[in-house]
Amino acid sequence: MTLETLLAVCVGGVVLGALYALMATGLAVVWTTLGVFNFAHGAFIAVGAYVAWQVAAIEPGHAGLLAGAIAAIVCLFALGALFHRLLVKPFERKASLVLLSVATTLAGAAILEGTTNLVWGPRPKQIAPIIPGNIDWAGVALSRNELAMIIISVVILMAVGLFLSRSSVGRSMRAVAQNREAAQLLGLDVGRLYAIAFGLSAALAGVAGLFIGSIRFMSPTMGAEPLMKALIVVIFGGVARFTSPILAAFVVGLMEAFATYYVGLYWAPAVLFALMIAVLVVKPEGLFGRHERSV
Repeated sequence: MTLETLLAVCVGGVVLGALYALMATGLAVVWTTLGVFNFAHGAFIAVGAYVAWQVAAIEPGHAGLLAGAIAAIVCLFALGALFHRLLVKPFERKASLVLLSVATTLAGAAILEGTTNLVWGPRPKQIAPIIPGNIDWAGVALSRNELAMIIISVVILMAVGLFLSRSSVGRSMRAVAQNREAAQLLGLDVGRLYAIAFGLSAALAGVAGLFIGSIRFMSPTMGAEPLMKALIVVIFGGVARFTSPILAAFVVGLMEAFATYYVGLYWAPAVLFALMIAVLVVKPEGLFGRHERSV
């Protein structure tokens, strides 16, 4: 492997890591706050991409892309809160909440995929790049669009981290994640905080969908593969800290890039699953996890 090839593979891994970090952080927020896994997360990614594409098509250029991004974030936040209200909240007091949420979010994902196909059709679409063109760096052609994705993803994740650690709502979400009953005794509106957690998770998925739609063709089922990768990241890294899935996302992104280079695209997912299993055998709480569960 030449130096140029090594740099190209590393750049590709960092781009994948930035996307996986957005998706996995959204999943982790719901898991750590509510203790459930949202199988509609992949459908949120697809809906976010289509909403951004629809709004951006009204006015070409950066203004349209910015409007599309804002529309995707707002619409997905509202959709996430609605999903919590309809599919999770009615079962929060049930002992079998985890199993029930699997069934309800899977059903919600199927409904969203069908609705997306009905509204926008199955024909592939693509969002215009955030910044067109390439940058030559050390003999490697780096897409300006991918560089923008990395920078924006890092900024968004830093903003989410500050929100969870510094704002009163974020601290309240962490309190609910640690002990729901104690949070209720302190007068916190647990239902509202759960809805915010679902909305925040869906908004992150919407941004990830916009990014994916700018580098790949979109389809109503485009969220299935990202959902699987986000699940691998969350399990691989653990969710004890806010940074755990983020660090794991970049590790998984780099591993996937190198696995794709050495064994091919077909075998790369198998390599990721094998490494995930190996990590869980040695450290069941995840590579960056602890035994405590908090945001």
